[in-house]
Amino acid sequence: MTTPSATTSSATTSSATTSSATTPSARSAEEQWRPRLAPAIVLRHDRVRGVDLLVMPERVVVLSGRAAAVLALCDGERDVRGIVGELAARFPGAPVATDVPAFLQRLRAEGWLG
Repeated sequence: MTTPSATTSSATTSSATTSSATTPSARSAEEQWRPRLAPAIVLRHDRVRGVDLLVMPERVVVLSGRAAAVLALCDGERDVRGIVGELAARFPGAPVATDVPAFLQRLRAEGWLG
């Protein structure tokens, strides 16, 4: 599994930074988080270009790698651990335990996941 990423077509983007020092309560809250796409954002596949997209007001984000597979699991029902477990079963040997939570955090920081 290639590392999921998103490339925005907008001229400006902000980068998210995460702290490696996490408190136990922050880890617990993170483990309980059930990511879902923000209300104004839609996951789409562009058949003409053969790419997956996040479509949002005034912005389109082109997804690469397995980002769409990750985001398809962000339905508000699964927690991060469940998403990682599902992807680990689909892509044995892939570094989903480290890559997927970091990817989800970056999208959360952008406001694309709730």
